[in-house]
Amino acid sequence: MTQTSAAISVMSSGVLTDADLTHLFASKHLSSATPLVEGQIQPASLDLRLGTKAYRIQAGFLPGTSRKVMDCLPDLCMTELDLTQPQLFERGAVYLVPLQEALALPAHIMGAASPKSSTGRLDIFVRLLTDNAATYDTVAPGYTGQLYVEISPLTFPIIIRAGDRLNQLRLRQGDVRVSDADLHLLHTQVPLLRQHEKAQMEQGLWISIDLHGTQTNSTGANPVVGYKARHHTQPIDLARIGGYNWANFWEPITRANSKPLILYPEEFYIFASSEGICVPPSHAAELVAYDTRVGEIRVHYAGFFDPGFGYNSPNSTPNTQHSTLENGTTAVLEVRAHDVPCVLEHGQPIGRFLYEKLLQTPTRTYGSEIGSNYANQGLKLAKQFKMDN
Repeated sequence: MTQTSAAISVMSSGVLTDADLTHLFASKHLSSATPLVEGQIQPASLDLRLGTKAYRIQAGFLPGTSRKVMDCLPDLCMTELDLTQPQLFERGAVYLVPLQEALALPAHIMGAASPKSSTGRLDIFVRLLTDNAATYDTVAPGYTGQLYVEISPLTFPIIIRAGDRLNQLRLRQGDVRVSDADLHLLHTQVPLLRQHEKAQMEQGLWISIDLHGTQTNSTGANPVVGYKARHHTQPIDLARIGGYNWANFWEPITRANSKPLILYPEEFYIFASSEGICVPPSHAAELVAYDTRVGEIRVHYAGFFDPGFGYNSPNSTPNTQHSTLENGTTAVLEVRAHDVPCVLEHGQPIGRFLYEKLLQTPTRTYGSEIGSNYANQGLKLAKQFKMDN
């Protein structure tokens, strides 16, 4: 990482991008126990890496406003694990891991965290903790100290090691949220959906669920429209990219058996959006995980969408057989119903995107050229699974 930017202006509002993050490392506002690795600084976020120790704990916790995370550990710790060697994290158990990255933020910069895409698609429940925190996945303005992550595999046991990247940090300053009025204006300038799709904007951009199989890259008269996780599987080693047969871990849901589709409480599903989403290079986005207006359903665990997701420059040319010059890429939804069974129907609104402005355009945007695993995706499972297409 050699590029640096000028000092970040206190007067500006926006999400910090890759050049800003590089500057914060150079100025020691961000630090790491080991040198950064290629791709760790993303267009508008920082991947966080697991440290060398993990603690299996009795339950998840928040330290509160007057305690450090490690001060809470003696009352909750069951055992300590050495992450310099691969370790099994059991389904349903809770683990605390200190991260390699630490912060000494300027007073005007705050942060928020989210699981990475593969983490969400594997149903690994991951939450960021800081000292003196009363909420998860938030970093207070001007925070100085260590970062921690709470990990609980909810469906599959996993094998994990130091350096694995399960969540990411987005830094912000000022009011970054795009209002509905400004979102409408942005949509007229850079279409946020495919051309034939109608935009519904109310506290963000709404998306619906695809149960017809139009976005799945599946062929035949009865396409796969989703997947339901199997129980009691073998562990998944996060380092084994493409190393597992998907059918040993997932039951396919086809168009024929999705009418009506009943979600059962605490089962885990993967679906696709009906719409193709675009996040222009001037903005970032976040998919709201839970909205009671669509029912007792959580629709996403990995909520950050980078600048350039689903965006095709007017001067670009298709770089894969699935690419088009039209803006819009399918959003993959990690879905779980709570409390009661619920019915989903094709085209039912299921989630909404909140857009955020950036401090500046990133030097690189989301896409296959920077190794983004889910560029031009249809319905796609985590990168650890070998798919048929």
